[in-house]
Amino acid sequence: MKFLYDLSWLYSDLNALTTTVISTVLIYLSVIAITRLNGLRTFAKMSSFDFAITIAIGSIIATTMLSDSLSVATGVTGLIVLIGMQALVAFLRKQSNAFDNAISNTPLLLMDGPRILHANMKASRITEGDLYAKLREANVTQMDQVLAVVLETTGDISVLHTDSDNQLSPEVLKFVRRE
Repeated sequence: MKFLYDLSWLYSDLNALTTTVISTVLIYLSVIAITRLNGLRTFAKMSSFDFAITIAIGSIIATTMLSDSLSVATGVTGLIVLIGMQALVAFLRKQSNAFDNAISNTPLLLMDGPRILHANMKASRITEGDLYAKLREANVTQMDQVLAVVLETTGDISVLHTDSDNQLSPEVLKFVRRE
């Protein structure tokens, strides 16, 4: 019952609050500056590596803002290292298809026209309920409107459909795995 009488967990001293405010402002400005230097891809939803980087950046930001034991310089250094790693990985992905394949997901065809590719659905752990929800979201009213459904590298599902007899250009599915 001591916690009912000791309310120190509710407040902090002025010095700790000032440190938090200054750290937050500095780390926020650092994130903006580093993001501007690295470009929009810094927080893009692209690959599992990008996702991991985004989570790690968030952790560094939170720790730097709220920890008395971690300096802003240390937090900024961590951000620079992570974003530098992301830039290096982006460079290596452009240089090597093998590296790109090792680090990136490959888009996967879930529907070929109106035909559901059940093996691909099972391999990607997408349920038919998920698929039909995406079809409804894309305003598909008839299964023969579906040209293709692709599970993208980001985890998004793209629905390519038409209201008429349009044909799907092969280039659109150039890098999509069909297994």
